Amino acid sequence: MRKKSLIVFLIAIFFIFSPLMEAKEDNLPERYRKWLEEEVVYIITPLEKEVFLKLKTDRERDLFIEAFWKHRDPNHSTPENEFKEEHYRRLNYVNHFFGRGTPKPGWKTDRGRIYIMLGEPRDIQRVEGKSQVYPCEIWFYQGKTEIGLPPGFNLVFYQDSFTGEYRLYSPLQDGPQALLTSYRGDPMDYLEAYKKLRDVSPQLADVSLSLVPGERQVTSGRPSLSSDLLIQKVETAPQKQFKDRYARKFLEYKDIVEVEYTANYIDSESLVKVMKNDSGLYFVHYAVEPERLSVNQYEDKYYANLKVNGKVSDEEGKNIYQFEKNISLEFNEQQMKKISRRPLCIEDMFPLIPGNYELSILVKNEASKEFTSLERTINVPKEKSKLQMTSLILGYKIEKDIPPENRLRPFQAGDYRLYFQANRVFLKEDDLILAFQLHGLKEELKEKTEIQYSILKNGEEFKGISREISEYENFPQIVEKFSLKDFPPAHYQVEVALRVGEKEVISSTKEFDVTYAQAIARPWIYSKLLPAVNNPVYSYLIGTQYLNSGKLDKAKNNLEKAFQQNPQSVGFAMNLSQVYLAQKKYRKIVQILESFLDKERPKYQVYFMMGKAYQNLSQYEKAIQVFDQAISHYGINTNLLNSIGECYSQLGNLEEALKAWKKSLEINADQPRLKKKIEGLKKEK
Repeated sequence: MRKKSLIVFLIAIFFIFSPLMEAKEDNLPERYRKWLEEEVVYIITPLEKEVFLKLKTDRERDLFIEAFWKHRDPNHSTPENEFKEEHYRRLNYVNHFFGRGTPKPGWKTDRGRIYIMLGEPRDIQRVEGKSQVYPCEIWFYQGKTEIGLPPGFNLVFYQDSFTGEYRLYSPLQDGPQALLTSYRGDPMDYLEAYKKLRDVSPQLADVSLSLVPGERQVTSGRPSLSSDLLIQKVETAPQKQFKDRYARKFLEYKDIVEVEYTANYIDSESLVKVMKNDSGLYFVHYAVEPERLSVNQYEDKYYANLKVNGKVSDEEGKNIYQFEKNISLEFNEQQMKKISRRPLCIEDMFPLIPGNYELSILVKNEASKEFTSLERTINVPKEKSKLQMTSLILGYKIEKDIPPENRLRPFQAGDYRLYFQANRVFLKEDDLILAFQLHGLKEELKEKTEIQYSILKNGEEFKGISREISEYENFPQIVEKFSLKDFPPAHYQVEVALRVGEKEVISSTKEFDVTYAQAIARPWIYSKLLPAVNNPVYSYLIGTQYLNSGKLDKAKNNLEKAFQQNPQSVGFAMNLSQVYLAQKKYRKIVQILESFLDKERPKYQVYFMMGKAYQNLSQYEKAIQVFDQAISHYGINTNLLNSIGECYSQLGNLEEALKAWKKSLEINADQPRLKKKIEGLKKEK
């Protein structure tokens, strides 16, 4: 038993650590190991390093390095990468000057590390030639607030024992006594050491207890804790300076997007909501707001071509729904000036059958070869009778805008159009719009039900109101508005709870921020009106999703409805035929497809499906005739030749069967099952 437990433990350890064993720096080719361990060691984030170590080929590593520098380029409109050029200037500088007199290369020294991360200091004071104090350098930095550091601060380096490299000084860990060559006092008496140091070098004593100018620690005699926190911030500042989400996207999409896109991931904000239509269908509404929109220019026109690819997979990884849309944008010079300072927001929606899914949306800009994406786990409720509250949408504006002819618009709440940004940041002049839906509330409970709104600041209620259900004319669409004029800039949380009597039965929460800024660049929105919900395209899409999920009866009901409404659609007919094929209703396939064979050039799929239907009905001559028609229009392929061979075999014409199958093997020799058939047929002859 003990031996068995040990084996199980070792197996568990193997699976836990095997990913780490795969991702070793020692396994990298030398030039990539040097790049990772030496050239970018102080500026690469843990996520970037993790992703880089998971890459398998030199091509992938080269593309990642390109993406690494591109995401640090301060100006994408120029061919130069100022950040990269400055980084390698710093690296060359420290290797030339800071490695002298030490066994280490300059980049490995404390001064070299800080110089690479922060650049050249504003001022350097040197304390040298004093027998009572070790050689020291005081570096003063200013103007680093954008990376989370104080407006001005010092860093101290000292040369212990007058030889070797200069070490970074810590007021808390080292103390003034570490700077004195012959301090004999109490090692914990910082004040005594400070006084001795002040007698020798007042300027060094000033920074020995605190690295932050103006922070007085002399009276307490204790070193500044904030100084050591400052050193920690300095060490991590380069890693926090840039968003590294692109690295994860690089790993996820390197085998999906074309090579020229791989290094060009751009960040984006996104929003995904599942909302129920009045018809009872659930729609997935999504919005993608890329960080920037790159355009091409021809004469006085500006244009961009975007391609949107969407995929919905179930919990087993089965592809339930997939789509591709093209967006062509064109602007004149006046329009370009108007929108150039505002982000683009792409809004769209599609119907989806009940279940739990993974949604992936990929947006590619064909003009600039950039891409962005969103990934979400989504749920479409199955129980229609159960009480449901959709998650909150927080908008900054709402307008009454009813789409014409009952057409559908993404993020429409009844008669109102919602305007929002996924980052949920608001101005004091804005209104906070809360929008959601309530479903499954029994009629007899409506009079006893109220909605409570609580807006919390620092965990305490800042504002709260209650509303009766009867106050909402567009129920089950709920829209509530709060003025933010009295809201000081801060982080808030809004809680919405449905109460029946004294009991809270369902609730939803969201966070938002009110900013100090005077203005926010609100996006310009690209969205199109979709057909009205009675359009057969929705029955077709729902039926196709049920077909992909293996629920044939529901697929048949929806696809038959779509085909009855539009019997001229070959797409509707083909998907319905797939259901009939799975249900072995071959005569129905013939009935719905025969009219398409009379058209000038039927689709290949029509020929093949019709042929298989005749074949399964044992009408082999008709099947061969249809397959031959497919060949005359679209040329030969193994599927057609194999099917023709099977039909001839069933008719007893073994010579024609062998001829078709041999031709199939000439096209693709890797067909072991077909080879066995041919051998068996030869024996029969």
